Amino acid sequence: MIPRLPILLLTPLLSAAVQYDVAVYGATSGGVIAAVAAAREGLQVALIEPGRFIGGMTTGGLGHTDHGRKETIGGLSLEFYQRVGKKYGEPITWYFEPHVAELVFKEMLAEAKVKVFTEHRLREDGGVRKRRAAIREIFLDNSTSIEARIFIDATYEGDLLKQAKVSYTVGREAVSQYGESLAGVRPKDRAHQFDFPVLALADVPATPRGELGAADKNVQAYNFRLCLTKDPANRIPFPRPKTYNAARWGLLLRYLEGWAKHHQREPRMNDIFGFSLLPNGKTDINNRGAVSTDHVGASWSYPDATYDQRAAIWQDHIDYTAGLFYFLSQDERVPAALREEIAQWGLAGDEFAPTNHWPHQLYVREARRMVGAFVMQQKDIQSDLRKADAIGLGSYNSDSHNVQRFIQPDGTAQNEGNMEVPVTPYQIPYRVLLPKRKEVENLLVPVCVSSSHVTYSTLRMEPVYMIMGQAAGVAAKLALDNRQSVQDVSPAVLRARLASQGAILEWVKPE
Repeated sequence: MIPRLPILLLTPLLSAAVQYDVAVYGATSGGVIAAVAAAREGLQVALIEPGRFIGGMTTGGLGHTDHGRKETIGGLSLEFYQRVGKKYGEPITWYFEPHVAELVFKEMLAEAKVKVFTEHRLREDGGVRKRRAAIREIFLDNSTSIEARIFIDATYEGDLLKQAKVSYTVGREAVSQYGESLAGVRPKDRAHQFDFPVLALADVPATPRGELGAADKNVQAYNFRLCLTKDPANRIPFPRPKTYNAARWGLLLRYLEGWAKHHQREPRMNDIFGFSLLPNGKTDINNRGAVSTDHVGASWSYPDATYDQRAAIWQDHIDYTAGLFYFLSQDERVPAALREEIAQWGLAGDEFAPTNHWPHQLYVREARRMVGAFVMQQKDIQSDLRKADAIGLGSYNSDSHNVQRFIQPDGTAQNEGNMEVPVTPYQIPYRVLLPKRKEVENLLVPVCVSSSHVTYSTLRMEPVYMIMGQAAGVAAKLALDNRQSVQDVSPAVLRARLASQGAILEWVKPE
């Protein structure tokens, strides 16, 4: 049975508003660490999660950490990976099982005495009460509300910032907007493409690709990161979706046939999936190649969709991914060696039990991005690397997955939007967390940060969300202590406090 997106069964907090120093909305990895950081500073903190689970992608299947240069990761982000390592009897580990990550986050929250509320979703309309440029109260679906002096939006979607009337954008900027050579519609990339002719089918949109460098409102592909096992005692067979139709995989069949001719051998599992082994014989499965786990083009409307629309998009991604694995492991048209190899695997029975062993988090790689007074751009990750208000470092590639699939003039299919461009470790400025002062003075945003699409493609990694989350939690304390807006927090004082907590603020190349 394939899990449907859980219907939120909301339980009341209290009949009246609950008051906290800091309210963090969204228990992503960045949200968990923001809450822990603020609570360790002595603040009363509420962590409010609209869904059933904490940890976002870090506990939702992304066990193969996108760390970039490990030397750039410090503070509570590094502590998390060290604590995970101890669960395996190691000093640190970057590759772990989902349930272990969830256990560590829960321990950190409990130790910090953070009040955690799951299945408490922001009311879809009228969810925020502001007075002048300050959020005073948020209203939840279960007719309760929470008051706080500082709010932190740590969702992947940016739902709180949107209702707080904070400026944001969705999609890709044009090259001309910020002078970014990597912006907008991209030329054919070397990776995750059709590198040989594959005739398109009816499910490939006939709309034009768009002019190179042009802006659009489309977002990169989402997927599920599956945790699989070959252990017969723990293996759950790939489920058949209720919506399963083998005809959906005609393009994939053509791709597999072309792949075999192009490479002069039959494809294997690691040719069409990013295949990362985790402890205890489990995997983190990611997209690889032209047709894989990325549901290209299906995520475009997600950022600004209603809750019901998002639920449908989420379920469509479940059906797509489950259908993909069911097809590859069962359909006799699939090359025998590939079919038999994939059939040896199944969902891990000791992971994600509440959702029928399916990951509880859709990989929302990019949704809304705040537009603050400072927008981090391509130059800030390639040439202008130093920032006076640095709160941490980033080092992962500019990494955008494909945005669209289209039909070329010759009738063949092609993908567009993939970007994998190395960066030099760069400093992340505090300003990316800040809305414009005139819009909100008591909101910090450590996930949907103020950056271009090009720059978000390197900032969007889970360790970096934690780095920015820690900065948000500490900045909240400084703002409250000094009775000032988050925009007026002293960068020098914030840097000193973060450094005392082990944050890495300067890049020192290893010998």
